[in-house]
Amino acid sequence: MRITTWNVNSIKQRVGHLLAFLDEAKPDVVCLQELKCQDESVPRAEIEAAGYAVEALGQKAYNGVALLVRRPLRIVEGSLRRGLPGDEADAQARYIEALIAGEDVGPVRVASIYLPNGNPVASDKYPYKLAFLERLRRHARALVESEEALVLAGDYNVIPAPEDAADPEAWRDDALFLPRSRAAFRALLAEGFTDALRACDPRPGLYTFWDYQAGCWPRNLGIRIDHLLLSPQAADRLVSASVQKALRGLEKPSDHVPVTIELSAG
Repeated sequence: MRITTWNVNSIKQRVGHLLAFLDEAKPDVVCLQELKCQDESVPRAEIEAAGYAVEALGQKAYNGVALLVRRPLRIVEGSLRRGLPGDEADAQARYIEALIAGEDVGPVRVASIYLPNGNPVASDKYPYKLAFLERLRRHARALVESEEALVLAGDYNVIPAPEDAADPEAWRDDALFLPRSRAAFRALLAEGFTDALRACDPRPGLYTFWDYQAGCWPRNLGIRIDHLLLSPQAADRLVSASVQKALRGLEKPSDHVPVTIELSAG
C-alpha cells in the first residue's frame, strides 16, 4: 500500500498537478491538506474519474483536508472521522481520518492532518498550535491502544531538528522551530510512533517545503515539515519512504511536495 501526504496549497489551482501525479505515481491513499475550498467545491468528478473515492473536510478559502482512496481499496463503513476530538468549539478544517481496507491488503487507519502554523508567536495562533498538538497526542494515544496499523500523515508545520532545515538559524524564532513546538512533536513520537522518512533515510538535506520568496527553491533553502508517523504495527510493514521533490519545479507549483511511503500488504 502506497500512502502519500501532500499539502496542495489550493486543490482547485493545482488539480492538474494532482491528476498528473495520481496517473503517474498511482498511490493507493493520498492525504491532502490546505484544500482552500468548501466540500462542494472539491473537484470530485475529476478525481473520481482517475479511480479514487474522495472524502473531504473543507473550509472556505482556508485549511481543508481530504483522503483519496484508490479503488478497489475502500473506507470501512462507519470509520470516517471528520475533525480532531478534544475541542468542540474548533471550527477549523484540519483533520480527517478513516480505516482503509482491501481484499488483499491488511487494514490501515490513516489520518490527513493540517497542523496550525502558529505565527505570529505573540498572537493567539501559537497557543492554538500547541493546544492542537496536545489534542493530537491524546487522540493518537487512544488510537495506538487499539493496536491497529495507523498512519498520521500531513503538514505538521514543525521542523523536528536542525538537520531538517537548510538554514536553521533563519527559523530560530519561528513557530515551526521553537523549542516548545519541537518538544510537542517529540511527545507525539513518544506515544510509540516512527517518523517514516527518517527511518528510511537519516541523511540531512531532505526537505518537503520551499517558500515562494527569496529564491528558496533554486537555492534549495528548504525545510522538512510534512511527515508520516507510523504506529508500531504500521512501522513493522514499512518498506520505503521518499520525497517527490521534482514536483516543486513544475509551473505554478505548491510550495510543498508529496511524501510517499510504501507498506507491505500485512
